[in-house]
Order: sequence, then C-alpha cells, then structure tokens
Amino acid sequence: MIRNILIGLLLAVAAFVGLLVFNAMNYGAEPVGGRVTLPSPPEISAERGAQNLSRAIQFKTITLANGDPRPGQEGEWLALHAWLEETYPAAHVAMTKELVPDTLTLLYTWAGSDPSLKPLLLMAHQDVVPVNIGTEGDWQGAPFEGAIIDGYIYGRGAIDNKGSLVALMEAAEALVTSGFKPQRTVYFMFGHDEEVSGSGAEAGVALLKSRSVEPEFALDEGFMVVNPSPLSGKAMGFIGIAEKGYVTVDVIAVGTGGHSSTPPRDSAAVRLARAVVALDENQMPSDLSRPPVSEIFEAAGKDMPFAQRLAFANLWLLKGLVDAQLADVPAGNAMIRTTTAPTMLTGSAKENVLAQRATATVNFRIHPNDTEEEIIAHVKKVTSGIEGIEVEVGQNGIRGAGASNVSPTDNRAYAVLASVSEATLPGSPVAPGLVLGATDARYAEAITPNVYRFAPAVLTPDELTGFHGTNERTSVENMGRLARGYAQVILAMDSAE
Repeated sequence: MIRNILIGLLLAVAAFVGLLVFNAMNYGAEPVGGRVTLPSPPEISAERGAQNLSRAIQFKTITLANGDPRPGQEGEWLALHAWLEETYPAAHVAMTKELVPDTLTLLYTWAGSDPSLKPLLLMAHQDVVPVNIGTEGDWQGAPFEGAIIDGYIYGRGAIDNKGSLVALMEAAEALVTSGFKPQRTVYFMFGHDEEVSGSGAEAGVALLKSRSVEPEFALDEGFMVVNPSPLSGKAMGFIGIAEKGYVTVDVIAVGTGGHSSTPPRDSAAVRLARAVVALDENQMPSDLSRPPVSEIFEAAGKDMPFAQRLAFANLWLLKGLVDAQLADVPAGNAMIRTTTAPTMLTGSAKENVLAQRATATVNFRIHPNDTEEEIIAHVKKVTSGIEGIEVEVGQNGIRGAGASNVSPTDNRAYAVLASVSEATLPGSPVAPGLVLGATDARYAEAITPNVYRFAPAVLTPDELTGFHGTNERTSVENMGRLARGYAQVILAMDSAE
C-alpha cells in the first residue's frame, strides 16, 4: 500500500517536472506581427552621415526649462535650420519647409502623388540636454565638438536625437537624388523642445490636425536593436508601441514645530521618513501577462538560458520568483510596473527648528495598465497607518500625463518596422516594447492610433549609458543603418498595400 502511494507520488512529481520542462522547451512564440519584403534603399554614405552629424552636434540647441529657448536665444536653432537647408538642397527643393507658428519646430511636407493614401509622420527633435558642469573633461572630445574617434561620433545629441534627425534628412536627400517621387505624402517634424516639454511637437500635431491630416502612422525615437539584450544575452530589437506616463505626488507629514532641543519622538520628519520607506517597500503591482511585456519575454524566449526560460514559461507557478528578479534590475522593474521614485525632500528652514510640514515629492512613471487615480489611491492606502500624513497631487495639480495608448501590432506599419529592425542586424529577433521615458510621439495620438518608437540602429548597453550622460556617442556604421532604415520605411510604405 505504502509502496503504491510512493510510486504514485513519484509519477506525479515526474509528470509535474515534465510539464515544466515541456513548457520551457516550447517557450518562445512566433514573431509578433507580420513581415514584408523590404525594397532596396538608394545608395547611402555612412561617412557622409557621420560628418553631417558631427556638424549638427556643434549647434548648441540646449533646453533647460519650459519655454526654452527664451526670446533672443533662438540663434543656435536658426543656424541649425539654415545649415540643414544648405546641406540637403535636393530634399529642400522636393519638400515644403515651414516653422510651426510661434515655435522653432520644423515641419517638412513631401507631397505625394496619391492623396487617397494616408501620409507618414516621421519625427525627431533638435534640442539636447545640457552637460553636467565639471564633467566636460571626462568626454572623448568636447561635448559639442562632434569629434569622430575610432569609428564613433561623440557629442551631446549623437543618440538623443540629432542622429535620427540627420539620418532622416540623409534618407530624404538620397531618395530625391535617386529619382524617387512618393505616392504617399511624407511629413518630417523636428520638435525644438522635446527635452523640456515637447510644446513644439504638440503645436505641430495640432497644426496637422487643423489641416485634417490623419497619418497612417507616426514614428519617433524610443527603441533600437540592443546588442546584447539583458533579457537573453543576444541581440534583440524593440519597437516601442507605448510609453509610460508621469505623475508627481506630494506626501506631507504634519507635526508640532518648536525648538530642536526638545524634540518629540514622532516628529513630522520621522513620520515622513516612515511614509517614504513604506512607499518604497510597497511598490505598485506588476503585470507580466499582458502586451507589450508578455510579448517581449516570448520573443526573447528561444535565446534565453534554460533556467530563465523555465521560469518565464511557467509564470503560473514561478511569477513571484521572476517578479523578484526583475525588480532587482532598475530597467526590468520599470518595464513591469509603475515605478515609485522619491525625488525631493523639504522640511524645516533651519537646523535647530522642527518642521511643521515635511514634504516628500514622489514621481511615478505610469505603466499602461495603471491610471493616475489608482496611483493616488495606492499612496493613500500605503500611508494610511501613519499619523499626520496628507497626500496631494503635486502643488499645482497633476504634473504630467497618463500612459500612452498601446499601438497595434497587426498592421502593415508594424510589419514594416519589424522587418527593418531585423534587417538592421540580421539574426536578431524583434518584439514590441514599452518606452520608459516620454517622447514627442505621445502627441501624435491626437491624429493617428498607430504611433511607434524605433530607430534602426544597433547600440550596446554601454553605449546606452550615453543617453543624457557622459561620452554620448553613436557609430559611423549606425549613421548608415539609420539612413538606410528610414529610406526603407518610406519606400515600403509607398503603396496602398
């Protein structure tokens, strides 16, 4: 009797383990979305693109705060505009150039021959973030010199986002020179203040909307091919189909003021510290089961180490383990949940005065599965057991916006972008992704449901640290990839298919 029970248990365990292994062996879905046969691009010179990016970097189009550039400080933007016209004469003959009213945002219209075809909207931005004072000497070449060293162009904006801007113009110039004339109208929009507010792109989209322009899709910065991807250890392309939102909450602790020589045991500062720790220890819930997160894991599945694949293939059992591992990696944690980031603390104005109101400003980057209302309810619930805590949605109401909509992956636009990604680095799988920061693309939702965030370039994890960091750089080879990829997007979409 006991022997039969043991045999039965062993068989059950074997069957259970077999199920886990079977799931792991079969994990890794078919590629998301369709694919197309890409047309050959015109002749593209990576070296020419690199030289032109070098020159574009030298225009110090720096934005620091909303409203930049201030009146009288537009010189660098206007000089960049004049340089673009001089450098890309064929494109400027083929396209109509205008400034979006009351902005320095550029809008180019490359009119197509078939007005029945919805246009394309291809986006980039002119402005860059500043360089931290005192770090200039840490750069290979000066940050605004555009030095080309060992096959890389160094400088602020090389990745974010003058590389894409220059490559789009390189693609247009090459296409026009080759004799290409579009059937489908193509718009190029180059925002002037993406790094601080995106008001230029917002105004540009509003202008297009007023003209009843409804693009087939909009394409902006966001993702690229990462080699190697931290998910699989191998190259993998990502196409952003959504981006996180942004809301800031003030957590306020109220207490009795007075002299620091006779402090209470439960001061406002202590209560605030408890609240901040409670928010850090009680994060917003994760979601591994819905796109785009689930599709990223599945696309990487076949390249994952077996143990990792075993865990992702059996989330019904091992979700807690996977969640914990991803939560330990900042980028992984940001992909699966709304993040909680205490960023500013204020209290007393003097070291020997007890604070009567101590405030922590907490920034949340909103996952598409969450809403601002759910975040505020979460903060109130987590801090409800701490006496004297108040919660306000920023000092001036909601600062930021909710997460974007999730764009479809079952249309020709996604199929073209996925095909371009695969061609950018052959052999690398591609998956939809969630962009963790904000881009100008979010405004394009007002005129099209198909908004994507992808640049046909290959970057290493080390190169990705250049975003807003020291030694921002991209390779000469990437300038060829970008221009060829953008040209193929235009060519592949230039029909009614």
